[in-house]
Amino acid sequence: MFKIGGIFIPVTNVEKSAEWYEKNLGVKKIDSWEDGVGYYLPIGSTQLALVKVDSPQPTEFSIKGNQKNSYYNFVVDDIENALKHLKHNGVVTTEIEDIGGMKFFDFFDLDGNPFSVVNEVESSPFHSDNVKKMQVGS
Repeated sequence: MFKIGGIFIPVTNVEKSAEWYEKNLGVKKIDSWEDGVGYYLPIGSTQLALVKVDSPQPTEFSIKGNQKNSYYNFVVDDIENALKHLKHNGVVTTEIEDIGGMKFFDFFDLDGNPFSVVNEVESSPFHSDNVKKMQVGS
């Protein structure tokens, strides 16, 4: 009945951010409006929109202490290649971490918005193939 339609990202400069997202994430423009632009990703149905704000706003929340978590992540099949691509383009990233086979790293856009990139291990219930099996069985 419900699915995620779009993710809205606060940016201070829509034009520069649009170029950055197109170059680094391969997003494709759907349409634009006065203070924003909407995109689709080459894979999946979730849309992404950049919305102009006056000052940077966090796209993460605090868990405990200094530990933070981004509101959403990007899933990739080849995490090493994704990291290499972003680093080649001069994007600020962390290094790949491995927790029980799940690999991830973070990267930051022009406004310092943090995003995680994740590659789930195939045996994980969160792996996209396993989630699809659960969806079909529902």
